[in-house]
Amino acid sequence: MDSDLSRAVVRLTRSRTARPRRASAELTQFGKYSVIVLSPTRALAQRTGIEFVPLPDGRALISFPKQTTIAEFELTVSDALADASLSAADQLLFQELADILKSARRSTDVTLLQRSIIVFESHKGHTKRPR
Repeated sequence: MDSDLSRAVVRLTRSRTARPRRASAELTQFGKYSVIVLSPTRALAQRTGIEFVPLPDGRALISFPKQTTIAEFELTVSDALADASLSAADQLLFQELADILKSARRSTDVTLLQRSIIVFESHKGHTKRPR
């Protein structure tokens, strides 16, 4: 890699640790379907009423009550952007989420579908896998 051992170690370390910044909210595609995957924050849950469905990499899918429509969710996210008390990180997350929803709504190539998922809620303070 390099004749100088210290430079070789630095290069090796950089290549293994330098990861491109992931968006706070982004689309992840599975065949012809895509879902929003995001970094969960307390502000997003509190302001929108969503629940997070955790993923192994620390990000999450979003789930919201059946009575909430995609349009209502988009409006709630957009309204929250006007609040100056949002942290910079939350501002970025809300903006990325609003951009995804707006783009999908305006697209002629995409249909927004509201689906249901199965979520298990633990009542004992820890999660135990059902058998």
